[in-house]
Amino acid sequence: MSAIPPPIGLLAELTHRCPLGCPYCSNPVALEKRGDELDTATWQRVMREAAALGVLQLHLSGGEPTARRDLEDILATAAEAGLYSNLITSGVLLDRARLQTLAAAGLNHVQLSIQHAEAEAADRIAHFRGAHARKLALAEQVREAGLALTINAVLHRGNLDAVAEIIALAEQLGAGRLEIAHTQYHGWALRNRAALMPEAAQVEDSRRVVAEARQRLEGRMVIDFVAPDYHATRPKACMGGWGRRFLNISPSGAVLPCHAAETIPGLRFDRVTERSLEAIWYGSEAFNCFRGTAWMPEPCRSCDRREIDWGGCRCQALALTGDAARADPVCALSPDHGVMAAVTAEPAGEALAWRR
Repeated sequence: MSAIPPPIGLLAELTHRCPLGCPYCSNPVALEKRGDELDTATWQRVMREAAALGVLQLHLSGGEPTARRDLEDILATAAEAGLYSNLITSGVLLDRARLQTLAAAGLNHVQLSIQHAEAEAADRIAHFRGAHARKLALAEQVREAGLALTINAVLHRGNLDAVAEIIALAEQLGAGRLEIAHTQYHGWALRNRAALMPEAAQVEDSRRVVAEARQRLEGRMVIDFVAPDYHATRPKACMGGWGRRFLNISPSGAVLPCHAAETIPGLRFDRVTERSLEAIWYGSEAFNCFRGTAWMPEPCRSCDRREIDWGGCRCQALALTGDAARADPVCALSPDHGVMAAVTAEPAGEALAWRR
């Protein structure tokens, strides 16, 4: 037990309810129902257990977390426990009064999603008329409330031509941080992969634009850039490594190493209604299944990067090879790396399945 470090971050998916229909959403296609969500008291207990376990950062997510009417109560408990709270929101359900009550309850940070820099295109991607205007208004209210603001933009074929404009918008909105993340193909995004997948030239252009903006905005706005796995040759340490730094709790209370882990067949994920968070973190069979390096196949097991990328993404290996225990196909050394080239060479699709 002592060899396993405590987690530093908790992603709490309070609900899968969301007014937007973004086709790149990584929530599962089979969304959890409102009636299956954890109640207020259970989430409050989880906040206290997370702090006692060593968690420092709480990310309140969904779906749209502000769809929960008890968000203030959950936040207040988290603040009392000493957790730094980050609200990951679409912004369309928030107004000035609600934001002020959340701030009074202890909210520290708002991470606001945008879909494009241009209103019509943004609303089309979000599948919600008027969403972009609401987001711009909320960004101003966040600053007025004295809360830290991060703008998040998920990149795909439908908005890669607007990376420079998205950066300019985040600067205009006064964000201290901008996260530009290429789509991760899980859930709804996997269903829409053919329509969302960019070309390699588009990806490289986005790298160039971000690099230039980082240099120009150094000291004024931090830009985090998450490159797409499908055009890479080395995998990323998914969530910092399976069961090493972060844990995720689903709306119904399943405790997961990452938000897509429930796609892996044969793993049983304990619930906070059954065991304590500490017991799950250290003793869960699912968490220990891909923890460390002992599980790794070759070439991962003898690779000098095995304790850097921790084998990459298990859910991605499953989606692309049918086996979560295989080497992540992103890696150029993986015997399945050719799968990536085949996927990126597929004809681009046009039809989108809107999240619902």
